[in-house]
Amino acid sequence: MIIGVDGNEANVDRRVGVSVYALNLLKYFKKKASREIQFRVYLRYPPKDLPEETPYFKYEVVPGRFLWSQIFLPLRLFKQKNIDVFFSPAHYLPRFSPVPTVVTIHDLSYLYFPGDFLKKDLFQLKNWTDYSLKKAKKIIAVSKTTKKDIVKSYGTDDGKIEVVYNGYEKNIKYQIPNIKYEHTEHPYILYVGTLQPRKNISGLIKAFDKFKKLHPEFKLKIAGKKGWLYDEIFDQVTELGLEDDVYFADFVTDNQLMFLYKNAFCFVMPSFYEGFGIPILEAMSFECPVIASFSSSLPEIGADAALYFDPNNSYDLVEKIKLLKDDPAMRLDLIVKGKKRIKEFSWEKCAQQTLEVIKEAASK
Repeated sequence: MIIGVDGNEANVDRRVGVSVYALNLLKYFKKKASREIQFRVYLRYPPKDLPEETPYFKYEVVPGRFLWSQIFLPLRLFKQKNIDVFFSPAHYLPRFSPVPTVVTIHDLSYLYFPGDFLKKDLFQLKNWTDYSLKKAKKIIAVSKTTKKDIVKSYGTDDGKIEVVYNGYEKNIKYQIPNIKYEHTEHPYILYVGTLQPRKNISGLIKAFDKFKKLHPEFKLKIAGKKGWLYDEIFDQVTELGLEDDVYFADFVTDNQLMFLYKNAFCFVMPSFYEGFGIPILEAMSFECPVIASFSSSLPEIGADAALYFDPNNSYDLVEKIKLLKDDPAMRLDLIVKGKKRIKEFSWEKCAQQTLEVIKEAASK
């Protein structure tokens, strides 16, 4: 069996989210490649920092800059019909395919928060995902919440959707980073993620402003790249007079991120919507207690190892932070439960289950 894979999500400089997912799948596929199961990974550009080729794990560059998955890749697949099944790790399948296809859907945030996306991206996500769901032999959803959203929003037969949770592993040796973070002498609350409206950072800042009036020694650190409509977040900090209390770290390295988690009082994930929520597991792995919004997939991923709050109620978040501050035993209990929770997730398990779904699609 020869499995075709869209490797473009992994073939980027800074890997976050879906790119990390795609890279870990490629690593596993390379490890499992043999005469019986071979992989051909299709790319727009030559591979950079990807798993090395082997006789049974090969890369192929298909030229074509625009509409690559809709025109250039399909033409290549039809020109040389030499694969048995095709897998895309992120929403978009080739417009036409001579073989069965499998696609992973990470979330449907673009349907619930269309204002977070550029019009061009929104059009592609709505329409190309719709096509992919209809044509796919099998669909992988990264959470039960995402599966439910797919069935509800697209009317997809739930029988062809398999839930395969993302993995999580951070195999990096901790070193104190050569970087000076402001406010390290103060206790701080941490947020990690893209700066965009659906992440509800505005709600977090509002709650922090209230909490700080009770505990003025606390700071707030926000680590993540700028997304869509992020200016409003900076304006809010200025309007509340929190310029000296809220620190924006932008994109950080793995080691810097580990430093932030290890030294935080707690991590808060205030999102209105998440398909999975990797930062929850990330925080737990570095013994940082988690407070998350009671929305979408977050309670599914955090289970009993986190505190939850209503993302539309900043006072509820303040109460949860106060609870951790006033009850050190509870904070320690969350850390212990978090370390146990992350053992439920691994990239090995994720990739193994993904490969089984692909093989099942090929056999039908």
